[in-house]
Parts: sequence; C-alpha cells; structure tokens
Amino acid sequence: MTKKKNDDAEKKKRNKKTLEESTVKEAPSETKKNRGEEEESQTKPEESQKKKETREEVKTGGWIPTTELGQAVMRGEITSIDEIFARGLKIKEPGIVDKLLPNLESEIILIGGSPGKGGGIRRTPTKKTARMHKSGRRFKVSAVVVVGNRDGYLGIGKASAVEHVPAIEKATTEAKLNIIPIKRGCGSWECGCGEKHSIPFAVEGKRGSVRVILKPAPKGVGLCVNDEMKKIISLAGIKDIWSKSFGNTRSRVNASFAVFNALKKLNAMKVPTTNISHTLEEDKETKKKKEGSIKSKATPKKIRKKPHKKSNE
Repeated sequence: MTKKKNDDAEKKKRNKKTLEESTVKEAPSETKKNRGEEEESQTKPEESQKKKETREEVKTGGWIPTTELGQAVMRGEITSIDEIFARGLKIKEPGIVDKLLPNLESEIILIGGSPGKGGGIRRTPTKKTARMHKSGRRFKVSAVVVVGNRDGYLGIGKASAVEHVPAIEKATTEAKLNIIPIKRGCGSWECGCGEKHSIPFAVEGKRGSVRVILKPAPKGVGLCVNDEMKKIISLAGIKDIWSKSFGNTRSRVNASFAVFNALKKLNAMKVPTTNISHTLEEDKETKKKKEGSIKSKATPKKIRKKPHKKSNE
C-alpha cells in the first residue's frame, strides 16, 4: 500500500510540473502572436504603397516619372511635345515621348554584315566587334535605331551591349531621348504648292568622312536616296527629296547620322508660314490693280486744236 501511495504522489508531482511547463510555454507564444500582429500592422502600409505603385505602373504602362518634367507630363500640365521644345527643356525619360507621341514607329538600320553565299555581304541589324583579352576574345554588339511618327518628329540612337536584344532596346531608348522636330515645306521652284511634302531649303550634314546634301524636290519625285536613308527620311514625314552624298557612304552609321544632322539644321533657320509663290503672285496682282486705278484716276490732257489759217483769195 505504501508503494502505491508513493507512486500516486510521484504521478501528481509530474502532472503539476507538466502543467507549469505548458503555462510557461503558452505565455511566450502569446507574446509572439502580439509581436506578429505588430509586425503585420507595420508592414501593411508598406504593402499598400507597393500595391499603389504597381497600379500606377499598370496605368502608365510600367513608367513612373522621376524628373520634374516627367511628373508634369503625368499630371497633365504639359499635353504636347511642342511645348517642351518651345520652353527649351531637355527630355531625360523615354516615357515622356511614349505618352506625348503614342503613334511612334521605329526602324533598325542594318549596320552589320556577314559573308553571304558566293561572296558579298549579308546585312544584319547589329554589328559585332571583338577585342583581345588575356582569357580570349571579348565580343560586343552595337545597333542603330531610328524613331519617328511620320509627321515631323524624328530621333536616332546608337548603343552597344553583350547581346543583340539589349543593344536594340538601349538604342531605341536613346533615340527617344534624341527626338527633335523636323521642319517641312515646299522649297522647290518647280512645284510651289505650299504643302509639307519636302524640305523648305537645301541643307548639308556631315559625320566622319560622309557628307550629305539634301535638296527640296517637287511633288511626285519620291525619295531619291538609298534604302537605309529612306527609313530615316520617311519616318520624318518627308515624301519628296533629292540628295547628293560624298565620302565613304558604305559605313551606314556615319551616313545615317549625317542625314540626321542635315535634317537637324532645318531648325536653325526661320521659315515663313505662308507660301512664297502665292504671296509673289498676290503682290503682282495688287500691283496691277494699283496701276490700273492710278491710270483711271489720271485725267486725260485736253488737246487744243490749232485754228486753220484763212487763205487770201
């Protein structure tokens, strides 16, 4: 009997210890819960901010403005790209151009080449160059991209990367940052229609050894340039033009940048908005009318008739 009583007492003691241990363990678990709730309350505003940012990115096509100009465009204070050029502000974000010119198109200039079948060169959109290193050859890929809306806005960019796709993407972003307005008109003496199908006067551009002269042409002539230059001029919205080129025009990088520099020089001169040929004709007509009115106002001189001498017969 004594053994049974001792066993019962020992069991009771063990049960008490287990109960005390469980209560001690439950207390920190409650503190952990409280801490977790506090951490959740702290992380909730951060998560809400992230959600707002993601919503803004979805609305703006993944673009969050970082400059003052970009924020002004996002707020709607600046609605046209002409206002930016009039103020003389610099575009530092490609998202500004994407928002203000949604119908923008891009073309890749084929600057690279690989040996084709039976000789010749098969043109490629990127140019591959190599440099020697201790571990071997290190390759780099460069690309030239032209951007425009075919209505008086044009940009060009060149960039390099390790792979083809990143090089083209970098070149497109640079082309958007280099976008400029292009002056158009009808500067040909053979046409004189006054429409914006050509350039207002002859310009010259240079890059490296390449020199390009662009001249205004009448309607129906088309683009008298090579295929790669056609991409640039057509994206600017010009339909008729004559050209002359000097130097090593096979280097397409220099040729394309020479054309861009020539089109850029069109903004250096002020051009009258009215058509010159029409104004000259109007001036001639007004001069004729004035001369006619002066003649009509002038009174004719009276001619005095001499008296006839009587003959003495």
